[in-house]
Amino acid sequence: MLDVIKSVLAAFFGVQSEANRQRDFQAASPWMFIVVGIALAAVFVLIVAGVAWLAAQ
Repeated sequence: MLDVIKSVLAAFFGVQSEANRQRDFQAASPWMFIVVGIALAAVFVLIVAGVAWLAAQ
């Protein structure tokens, strides 16, 4: 699970190594990557919205 989170974060920042990308594409199921990606994107949006809300106060 930690490897999936690290891979998704690296992909978000565009610093995923070729070896790790190949390893990820050979994984049995992409669903874990999809779920973690959506969850991390939602967390990012909530953080940005929270910072914007605090700045508007």
